[in-house]
Amino acid sequence: MAVVIAMLEEFRDVAPLTAEGAAARFSAQEWTPGGKPRDGVETSWDKDGVGGWIQTFSSGAVSVNFYVWIRDVDESGYFDDLDAVYEEGEQALARFLPEIEESSLARHLDEAEQTAADKDEFIAVKKWTLDGRILTAGVIQQDTDLPVMVVVALEEPGTA
Repeated sequence: MAVVIAMLEEFRDVAPLTAEGAAARFSAQEWTPGGKPRDGVETSWDKDGVGGWIQTFSSGAVSVNFYVWIRDVDESGYFDDLDAVYEEGEQALARFLPEIEESSLARHLDEAEQTAADKDEFIAVKKWTLDGRILTAGVIQQDTDLPVMVVVALEEPGTA
């Protein structure tokens, strides 16, 4: 998704990464605010079918996240065929990874090792370092009754 790559490029110039700085970049790139301000800063954004959100941790560190693909639960409130949905998410991730790896960011990316926490959190994941920050793209489902999503996160090292 070009809008995500464009935002990741924008965030390369934001140092340190702050919620205010991230929100200003979302606004400047004409993302639509989602009406979820926290501590006076809009934290939810949408553009071209992509959702973005800003998380601030108790340490003060900030993470900027995007979902580029989402599949909501079936009418039952769960997934009737969870394995098929996971596979669909993995395919969506596989289609998206080249957009990152062949983008203008490519020369700034260094592949990073997955941690045990990554393997617990993600169904499938790929990580890089980008100018001292961690860039993660993966398939995630945070609970059985929540959507399966392909997410991209840019975060300072040591954040949640």
